[in-house]
Amino acid sequence: MSLPATVSARTLTTVTGASVPVPDPDRLIHLQFRRFAGCPICNLHLRSIVLRRSEIAAAGIREVVVFHSGAAELRKYVGDVPLDLIADPGRTLYREFGVESAPRALLDPRAWPGIVRGVAAELRAVLRHEKVPLRGRPENGRLGLPADFLIAPGGSVLAAKHGVHADDQWSVDELLAHAERAEVVR
Repeated sequence: MSLPATVSARTLTTVTGASVPVPDPDRLIHLQFRRFAGCPICNLHLRSIVLRRSEIAAAGIREVVVFHSGAAELRKYVGDVPLDLIADPGRTLYREFGVESAPRALLDPRAWPGIVRGVAAELRAVLRHEKVPLRGRPENGRLGLPADFLIAPGGSVLAAKHGVHADDQWSVDELLAHAERAEVVR
C-alpha cells in the first residue's frame, strides 16, 4: 500500500466547526480513520482514547478522528466525544491515505470479539437512554476498515497502520510507543 512519506499541509474542519491544521505545527497528529458514526467497535475504541487523553496529550499528540459519515450523523452518535471529529462522507481523505472498505471488515473472526463487546456496550447505552439506537443501514455502509497514522509537525508520516478487519487499530499503548520512538528519532 503506497502512501506519501509526507502529508501536505491542509486545514480540516471538525463537526463543531473548529479548524484543525494537519500537520500541526507544534504537536504530533494521530490521524485515525474509523468506520461509520455509531460504529460499536469504533465507539469502544474512542472511549479508550478519551479515558487516556491526558497521557496522549502529555506525549505531545493531538487526536484527529475521521469518519465516513456526514457531520449531522456524527453529531448524533459521537457529538459528545471530546476529540477533533472530522466528517468525510465523500471519503476524500480515505482515498488519499489508502484506507479501504471490504467485507473482511466484519467477516474476519478476529473482529468478532470486538463486535460483540461493542454491540453489548451500545445496547446497554441505548437501554439506559444514553444513546440513540443505531440505524439499520449506516450512512455510507458498514464495511470500512480502520487506519492510524502518526504525523510529525513537518508532515512526515512517522508510523502507519492499515487495519485488516474492523477491530484492527492501534491501542493507546501502541500509539504512545510509536510517539516515544518518534521522539527518539527526531
